[in-house]
Order: sequence, then C-alpha cells, then structure tokens
Amino acid sequence: MNKVAVIDYGMGNLHSVAKAVEYVGKNVTVSVTSDANTILQADHVIFPGVGAIRDCMGEILRLGIDEIVAEVVRNKPLLAVCVGMQALMDNSEENNGVKCLGMVSGRVRYFGNAQGSETGALTDEQGKRLKVPHMGWNMVKQTDKHPLWAGIEDNSRFYFVHSYYVELGAQEKASGVTEYGVPFTAALNKGNIFAVQFHPEKSQHSGLQLLRNFLAWDGSI
Repeated sequence: MNKVAVIDYGMGNLHSVAKAVEYVGKNVTVSVTSDANTILQADHVIFPGVGAIRDCMGEILRLGIDEIVAEVVRNKPLLAVCVGMQALMDNSEENNGVKCLGMVSGRVRYFGNAQGSETGALTDEQGKRLKVPHMGWNMVKQTDKHPLWAGIEDNSRFYFVHSYYVELGAQEKASGVTEYGVPFTAALNKGNIFAVQFHPEKSQHSGLQLLRNFLAWDGSI
C-alpha cells in the first residue's frame, strides 16, 4: 500500500489534490494532515499551498512544517505545488519581502516587476498588456527527461493561477519553463524534490499523468 501525505497547514484546497491522487493511484491511501508522524511514515509527500506567502510561511513555521519538510526531503519523494514550490526558495518579493525555507536557491518575483516597469505593466511579444495574476492554461516546455514527465508530451498545457513566479539560482535545475511576458520556471527538480508552479490536480490529462508518475517515482533521476 502506497501511503501519501498531503501536508495541511491551512493553506489551499487540499482535498482536491487528495481526490486527484486517489483517482490516479492504485493501492493508495491519502492522508491530509499536519501530523509529523503521519507525514514521515508516508511513502510520498505533497506540499501544496495557495495565498499570500507571508501567511503561508507564518503557518509553516508555527506548526513546525519546515522541520518536517526538511526531514522528508532526506529520504522520500516530495512534490511541491504552487505556493509550496515558492516556499522552498530563499525569499519572496511578496508582502514587502518574506524569508522562505531556503531548500532551493532562488527568489520569488512579482510579474508586474518582471520588466522593470514602475506601472506594473506586463506585456507579450506584440506589446499587448497581460493581466496579473497569470490565470488559465499555458504551455510548459520540458527542459529535462525527468521521470515525472513520462507519458506527457512536450509543450503540454497546464493550469496556472499566480501573481509571483520563481527565478532559480544559477546552480539549480529547471525541469520546465513557461512564457508569460517573461520566461519563468514552471517546474524544478532537486534530488528527490519535484516542484511545479501549476496545479496538476486542475490540469486534466497531463496533470493527472504527472500525479500518476509521482506515485511511481522513487526519488531517483
């Protein structure tokens, strides 16, 4: 039996993630929990999140989720989603600057500042103004052959909802990139961490395939 823990720190529609995992999994039990023992005894762990990073980090630290995640990444596969991905970085521009977990080198930037515009205007290649947040379907170009891309065509579309994006440090490795006014990291991998900015549970066939791949992944590349 594959035990999956979805980390609950009060941020995100966790049950939609859990239902998607149950749908694609075979012989899977899913726990939505903040209990350290349950998370550490799981075979696969999902670290989701939506909302403001200041509030997310406040709850992560208050509940000791930072220590739990640090222990998880030593010996089992971790999938971070949306703000969960952003929380792994060094810091975020959101809320006038927030220190994050520092497990992956990089920073989280605001789309409106991506082109250095004081007005916060973000434009495409034709000069058309783009709305922030970036919301809806967008293509992800795969930049490596990671096991979580198995059975997913390059440039498949995934569903995004975010105003901030990850800018990786030079030593880190993107697994997928997307364009929205600027190119940004849509997926990354580091050891047995795989993190995505999009929502796989809302991304239909491709997203469900990624979750299926995660359940089969042993953390190696």
